Amino acid sequence: MSRIGKLPVPVAQGVKVEIANNLVKVEGPKGKLELQYKPDITIELVDGQVIVTRSSDIGKVRSLHGLYRKLVFNMVHGVSEGFRKVLIINGVGYRAEKKGNAVIFNLGFSLPIEYPIPEDVTIDIEQNKVVVSSIDKQRLGQVCSEIRSFRPPEPYKGKGIRYEDEHVRKKVGKTGVK
Repeated sequence: MSRIGKLPVPVAQGVKVEIANNLVKVEGPKGKLELQYKPDITIELVDGQVIVTRSSDIGKVRSLHGLYRKLVFNMVHGVSEGFRKVLIINGVGYRAEKKGNAVIFNLGFSLPIEYPIPEDVTIDIEQNKVVVSSIDKQRLGQVCSEIRSFRPPEPYKGKGIRYEDEHVRKKVGKTGVK
């Protein structure tokens, strides 16, 4: 049995879960999310907890067991509390500013990069930090990855965009080898 899949998902106060026709709908104070799941997996609501079970022990079904439990957990957590990631912009002259429904990044290129903010994500700028938040964990990670890809951190001076908890290993330059 999957260590993650066998754990029940506690439903937070104020969160409503509906399960019908291989579709899970979760609605809470921050919004609503939906998940279509495979018929090999059974998801049911019992005593304020979501229980995920599988129909057989075939390898593919076993791997889906833990996956769907974690996806349902992320949905319940997202609509009740939300998710948040912080990106740090490091470098002389590197900055970001919010204009209307887009963020403009000046990252040392000849032209600034304009990134339109998706509807299901909110972005706030605080000095050299970009705070990205959303109720959908997958969408949040995708947006942060796209922003980081504009200028990943380089190993010599650490200039670029990195996650708040990311550690950039620095290399010694040519002059330091002597």
